[in-house]
Order: sequence, then C-alpha cells, then structure tokens
Amino acid sequence: MRFPNGWIGGTALVVGPVLLLVGTLLRSPFNFFFPDQLRAVAEHPQLMKAAYTAFLAGNVVMWAAVACLVQRIGRERPRWAAWAGVLVTVGLFGRVFHAGVDHAAFTATGHLGVNGATELVAAGYGALHLFSFLSFTIVFGWFVLAAGAYRSGVLGPVRAVALAAAGLLPLGVLKGTEVVSIIGTVGVCVACVPLGVHVLLQQPRPTRRNVLTAVPVAVGLGALAVLSTLG
Repeated sequence: MRFPNGWIGGTALVVGPVLLLVGTLLRSPFNFFFPDQLRAVAEHPQLMKAAYTAFLAGNVVMWAAVACLVQRIGRERPRWAAWAGVLVTVGLFGRVFHAGVDHAAFTATGHLGVNGATELVAAGYGALHLFSFLSFTIVFGWFVLAAGAYRSGVLGPVRAVALAAAGLLPLGVLKGTEVVSIIGTVGVCVACVPLGVHVLLQQPRPTRRNVLTAVPVAVGLGALAVLSTLG
C-alpha cells in the first residue's frame, strides 16, 4: 500500500491549494508588512485569524498533495522526485514554523497592544534559527518540483509553470498579500486541483463497509480534536 493513498493524495491536491488561496485573499485588504498586519489583527481579529489559519491549514495539507505528485513524478524521473519531495516538504515545514511565530505575535497583540507587539516582533525579526538556513527551500523547492513534473510528463508546460509560480509566494513571519501572492496561490490551484480531481476519479468506489467504518472514525477523531484543546 502506498502512503498517502489515492483518496488522501487526491483530496489534498484539491483542498490544499484552495485553502492557500482563501487565506491569501482574506488578508489581501491589508498592507503587506508586519506592523500593518498586527494592526489588522487588532482591528479585525476574526478575519485575520481565519486568513492565517486557512493559509496554515493549506500548507499542512499540501504535504500529502506534494507526496502524491512526487509518487507520479517518480515513475519516470525518480531523482527529480526525490529532490523535489525533500525540498518542498522542508519548505512546508518552514512555513508551519513561521505560522507558529505568527500565532505568538497575534497573542502578544492582545496582551501588549499593537505598539508593544510591533516592538517585540521587530526586536526578534532577524534572530537566527534552523529555518533561517533552510528558507531557500520554501522558494526553490517549487521550481524543482515543477521541472520534475514537466520532465516526467505529469504536468504539461502551462500547468508546470503555474506550479512553479508557488515559488513567488513571500516567505517569513507576518507576511501579508501582494500581487505575486495571488499569482502564486492561483498557480498552485491551476496545477494541482485538476490533477486531484483526476486522481479521485481513478479511485475505486467506496464500499458500504468503508462508509460505515469512516463514520465512527470521524466522530472519534473529532472528539480527540476537542480533547486536544483542553491540555
């Protein structure tokens, strides 16, 4: 059995890019740099929380989308698949790390106010950490993945270029939306969503037993998710 299987990979190829685009669009009304982002958090907390949460969720889901794409590339171009998979996955880890810092900054805004949180973020903005040395993967990995997808025949030239546009997304802490942000997330949707639909259509129809098993599993996972917030 492959992991992720077709159901997981296909769903991720559809859902992940859409979440990235939604998060990008939700924060698009506000200026790009972090003082303006923090001010927006103070003035529109629910909207900004939804925007950053959607973008974070998109990056988390994209690991399975990338894994599914890499599996297909690997049939013809295993070396391209290996390098692309490593680089893009590490880049996704980097974005999740940045999202953790974003959340801490949002919390600081509630306790210290906009000015106090801005000073706090500014004081530590250039601090070195593991992903300071790996930030190139956040950009470069998508170019390698797009090249591998094209060379293996998984994506045609137009959709390969659209996938490479993901490398245009700004990286770092508390980054808002620019024109290139929208281009990048739309590009990921153009490249991945049709492939995800194709993968899902190739999967065998779920049996009654599969459906009956999925319901209690979903309920159990939901209960565990609620319990996780209490710890």
